[in-house]
Amino acid sequence: MTVRKGEKMAISIQEHMAIDVCPGPIKPIKQISDYFPRFPRGLPAAVNRNSVHSTVSQPSITQSEATEEDDVDKLFGAYGAASAAPTKREEDTEAEGYESDDSTTLGTLDFSLLYDQENNALHCSINKAKGLKPMDHNGLADPYVKLHLLPGASKANKLRTKTLRNTLNPIWNETLTYYGITDEDMVRKTLRISVCDEDKFRHNEFIGETRIPLKRLKPNQTKTFNICLEKQLPIDKTEDKSLEERGRILISLKYSSQKTGLVVGIARCAHLAAMDANGYSDPYVKIYLKPDVDKKSKHKTAVKKKTLNPEFNEEFCYEIKQADLAKKTLEVTVWDYDIGKSNDFIGGVTLGINAKGERLKHWFDCLKSKDKKIERWHTLTNELPGSILSD
Repeated sequence: MTVRKGEKMAISIQEHMAIDVCPGPIKPIKQISDYFPRFPRGLPAAVNRNSVHSTVSQPSITQSEATEEDDVDKLFGAYGAASAAPTKREEDTEAEGYESDDSTTLGTLDFSLLYDQENNALHCSINKAKGLKPMDHNGLADPYVKLHLLPGASKANKLRTKTLRNTLNPIWNETLTYYGITDEDMVRKTLRISVCDEDKFRHNEFIGETRIPLKRLKPNQTKTFNICLEKQLPIDKTEDKSLEERGRILISLKYSSQKTGLVVGIARCAHLAAMDANGYSDPYVKIYLKPDVDKKSKHKTAVKKKTLNPEFNEEFCYEIKQADLAKKTLEVTVWDYDIGKSNDFIGGVTLGINAKGERLKHWFDCLKSKDKKIERWHTLTNELPGSILSD
C-alpha cells in the first residue's frame, strides 16, 4: 500500500488489535515466596540470608532482576530486624501467658447474706462493687445488681437495686429481701447475683455474676462475701421442682373460742407466676371451706395491681365448731384479675385432713392449739384437686 508524503498510515481496527495482543518474549513470573522466604521457627533475625536462599530453588533471572531482588531483600531484612525485637508490651503479654480479657476485668462485688429462720426471710445486703468493666463510650458504666433464686429463675423471684450513673466503683448499701424461704429452699436453692449496665436506648448489658449455694449459710448468722465476678453461666433447666411452683403464700390459722370459729389470715404472697403481658399479675386470693353445702364459704381479698409479691393482711372468719374442723378442707387459690375476660388461675394449696406434709401439719397444729395463731408459708401449685378453675 502506497502512502503519500505528509499522510499518516491508516491502520485497520483488526491490525490494531493484532498489534496490541501480539505477545513478546515470555519471562517466568516470580512467586511472592521468592521475595519473602519462610524461615524455620526459632531462626534468629541475624542469620545469613544467602544460606537460606541457597537452599531454596529459584528460577533463572537476569542480572537486573537480581539487583532488584537484592533491594527487596535489604528492605525485608530491615523490616525483619525491626520486627524481631519485641516491644515491651509484647514481652509483658508473653510473660503473663495470655492477653487481658473479661475474666480479669469484670470487677469484684461486696455483699452479705442472712437467713432469718424464724421469719422465713433471706436478707441480701448489696454493699459495693469495685473495678467494674467499662461498658459505655465514656469509659464508665451505669451499674445495678439483680438477684434470682435458682432453679426457677424468672421475673417472679427477681429483685434488683437502684442504678448508679457513670461509675465503675458503685456503692449501693441496699438490702433486698426474699420472703417465704424455707429450710428446704436453703438446702436445694442457689442465689444468682448479676451485675448489669443499664442502657436507656438499648438492651441492658451483662457485666458479670456470681452464684452462692444457700446451703453455705447458717441460720441467723450473717455471712459476708467479696467475690470476683465471672462470665455468664448457663442455667440448668433440668431441675424441675421449682419450675412447677407458681409462688408462695403466707397463711395463718387460729381457732377462736371467742368467735367460735376458724380465723383464716391471708398475709402475703411471694414470687407469683406472671400472667400478664407486662410481666406482672393483678393477684387476689379466694378461700373456701369444704364441703360447702350452702355455698356460703367463699371469701375474697382485694386485688393488688401489677405485682408478683402482694401484701394482703386480711382475715376471714368461719363460724364452726372446733370438732367439725376435722371433717373440713380449706382450699386457697390465687387468681390474676383481668378486665373484660376470665380471670387467670395462678396457683393453689389445700389444707386439711387429706393434705400431706407441711399442709397437713399446719392443719393439725391449728386443731390442737385453741386461740393460738399459727402462721406458715405454703407452695402454690398449678393443680388443685376439687377446686373449680374459674371465677
